[in-house]
Amino acid sequence: MIRVLVAEDSPTIRAFLVSILESQPDMRVVGSVANGEAAVAAVQDLKPDVVTMDIHMPGMDGFTATRRIMETLPVPIVIVSGMMTDQVAATFRAVEAGALAFVRRPAGIGHADHDAEAADLVMTVRLMSEVKVVRRWRRPPAIGAARGATATGSERGSGGTSRPRLVAIGASTGGPMALQTILSALPADFPLPILVVQHIANGFVEGFAEWLRLSSTLEVHVAGDFTAALPGHVYLAPDDRHLGIDRNGVIRLSDAAPESGLRPAVSHLFRSVADQFGSESIGVLLSGMGADGSTELARLHELGATTIAQDKASSVVHGMPGVAIEMGGASHVLNPTEIGAKLVGMVRV
Repeated sequence: MIRVLVAEDSPTIRAFLVSILESQPDMRVVGSVANGEAAVAAVQDLKPDVVTMDIHMPGMDGFTATRRIMETLPVPIVIVSGMMTDQVAATFRAVEAGALAFVRRPAGIGHADHDAEAADLVMTVRLMSEVKVVRRWRRPPAIGAARGATATGSERGSGGTSRPRLVAIGASTGGPMALQTILSALPADFPLPILVVQHIANGFVEGFAEWLRLSSTLEVHVAGDFTAALPGHVYLAPDDRHLGIDRNGVIRLSDAAPESGLRPAVSHLFRSVADQFGSESIGVLLSGMGADGSTELARLHELGATTIAQDKASSVVHGMPGVAIEMGGASHVLNPTEIGAKLVGMVRV
């Protein structure tokens, strides 16, 4: 039985979330609170397996409560966010403070999106309940502190027989912090464009781009169709569109059918990069559930591209990179800090 604590200041929304979670045979809501102070105290008293956390609450907000919980008695935290601009921005601050995942607050019963969004909440809570979290200290090491260092993770073959022309990155659950760590390690004059598919709820990608800009010297954009991919720029797949690129380095967005239920899909991006650039590319697969992009990373590896998978120790969920590693598709298995250093080292050779 998964024991859940719900933190939400609105009594109506709190009861709504409790009803969704309690409808699951493997979940029990052990407490529901209306502010951050109560959430911190309830974690100490009730020892839940997962906390669902609102951002804007009276007194101590969700960001501060997340940070306090992760400093004292760490537990998996899922941010349940509305779609107001300030809520989206604060969601990523909470992720930086230690929250593992975030989902869009489900639409009300009768809304066309209710069933899908409620299912996403339930699936995320269930998945995060299995993650082992560690304490976040009050003064964590600076992101990108190992900038320029030599990567020390394990390597699987040399990879990268040609000089790369772009970097393609795929990520899902646990990916935002890994991606932030990698991008913060890259200099402003990084000579390659970076294309990214991050599985993320609709409505969050603009806030995600803004959050990444705060910690990176690179230019971060939500990708537009027929946009030339420029060196030192990061292009995020937009909501509900596949991200690809043509041989001339021009971004192509697609409304093609979802792949394994996903649009954008990492598989689509990696396949496009493999078809157009082959060995002249770098593929990176980060933390995430499932296997999206794993087969295509292996294909990039076979073509002679440099392929990197995030290691298990640093992954929130080691599904996607783990499958790629098992397939022999990763020439390097590294943590995010090492990935950033590896990318810097490759382009400076």
